[in-house]
Amino acid sequence: MHVLVVGGAGYIGSHMVKLLVQRGFEVTVLDNLSTGHRDAVVEGAQFVLGDLFERDIMEEACRECRFDGVIHFASYIQVGESVREPAKYYRNNVFKTQNLLDVLVARRVNNFIFSSTAAIFGEPVRIPIDEEHPKLPINPYGRGKWMVEQILEDYDTAYGLKSVCLRYFNAAGADPEGQLGERHDPETHLIPLVLQAASGRQPHITVFGQDYDTPDGTCIRDYIHINDLCEAHLLALQRLWDGADSTVYNLGNGNGFSVQEVIETAHAVTGRDIPVHYGERRPGDPARLVADSRKAKAELAWEPRYADLATIIAHAWQWETRS
Repeated sequence: MHVLVVGGAGYIGSHMVKLLVQRGFEVTVLDNLSTGHRDAVVEGAQFVLGDLFERDIMEEACRECRFDGVIHFASYIQVGESVREPAKYYRNNVFKTQNLLDVLVARRVNNFIFSSTAAIFGEPVRIPIDEEHPKLPINPYGRGKWMVEQILEDYDTAYGLKSVCLRYFNAAGADPEGQLGERHDPETHLIPLVLQAASGRQPHITVFGQDYDTPDGTCIRDYIHINDLCEAHLLALQRLWDGADSTVYNLGNGNGFSVQEVIETAHAVTGRDIPVHYGERRPGDPARLVADSRKAKAELAWEPRYADLATIIAHAWQWETRS
């Protein structure tokens, strides 16, 4: 089987490519390197430099290779930036994705895995959040992802393009072998920011709000190890190859950890002091976001291997302190 990984030089995409290569798949990576890194694409994968706006490059790639499936990670991900620059997010995350889908339909590539997000749900009305939870996104990032999910439903009805949308919560951790990890610029994710404060690359970590309705007053989030996330993508693709219909899955480890718990666990893992500053709440930050992943576990036979917070942080710390 030959898999096209769009955005395969980024954080999640590069881990996905490594998993596919290790499992013996042929892999082609398409990435414009706007946020990804060429050296994150492991040996054994073919690399094509290109943008989803460049339809001719995609069509040429599809002519040269008969792809059995496509996994799409090439999205901008910063919620705050999406509020400031919605045009950038709709252009990249919606329009360019549709451009890709049109090429796939034309080339009769019928199996598509979409990297979606818990941001499509907006403010939660119940916890844990299952697939049927109301979709009321509160920012352009979440709205764009929800638009693509609806486009995919229509493309299945009209063109027979089968897809699985994977709505994940907080991707975290790093390759257990130390080869890959998070390299966002700027970094916005909590765990790498905490570890940068531990290593001295950041002066401190800022905690936004201590007055939430949670046991310690800080926000609770569901962190899923990057390798477990990639395993779910592969299982979803294999399910499509087995003839399953299009569907959606929420992905998390089912456990919520507060910001304070993350900091305390990072201190225990690293043995380092972590300077903390406390700030006001950020607008739009729900008190709790925890996934109900029972559907994925039942239908994909998926089970997170690295659900323990200390393990997730230990793998991320190994990456942070690499020589």
